[in-house]
Amino acid sequence: MAWEEWERAKSAVRARHEAGMQLNQSAPGSGGGGEDLVVNQDDLGAVGHEASVLHGELRKRADIAGKGADENGSGSTMQASAVLAGHNLRLGGEIALTVEVWSSQVKHVLQACAHISNHLDYSKKLHAQEDARIADELCGRTGPLPVSALNDYFK
Repeated sequence: MAWEEWERAKSAVRARHEAGMQLNQSAPGSGGGGEDLVVNQDDLGAVGHEASVLHGELRKRADIAGKGADENGSGSTMQASAVLAGHNLRLGGEIALTVEVWSSQVKHVLQACAHISNHLDYSKKLHAQEDARIADELCGRTGPLPVSALNDYFK
């Protein structure tokens, strides 16, 4: 490698390293000194809300085991299964198995919807608390903030 190539390679690496961290700033003359950092978490709230709505609707509409329940609590589908099985038709057992599998799958989807909704609600609350804590630190409300501590926020 020639000396000039070596110097160009070092300069390229140095240029990449120096551009590694840059702070955004307002355009000169725009007077953008008092602006706060604003993070909208509407997307998190919207997805969490939709997961909650889906959970409620699915719970009401997907319960085929309990629809048309009799005095024993057996739904119309399971009643039909019992009648068919009582006439020695294998279809009765297959319908019962289908209801069992369906109910299991619905429970899994309900759990997933609840998990998504709860997790997003928790995440939104946690991020709001973290933003408030950082704002307090940066404003010096929790004591003086050394300049070197700013590096912790860029990781």
